Amino acid sequence: MNGTLQCDSCVNYVYNEELEEYECLVNLDEDEFYSLLSDKHRACPYYRLDDEYGVVRKQM
Repeated sequence: MNGTLQCDSCVNYVYNEELEEYECLVNLDEDEFYSLLSDKHRACPYYRLDDEYGVVRKQM
């Protein structure tokens, strides 16, 4: 990550079929959310690459 939010490739960013939109599964309080959005140079501490082949590589 280059210090900006890249939610599209994060495992915590999932599609909610009821709302028909993507949402983050990380439960942030109001202060954490504001801090994360207001600091453009800080990477998200909850970001995890959605690597669907990672499990397969570990099994080999």
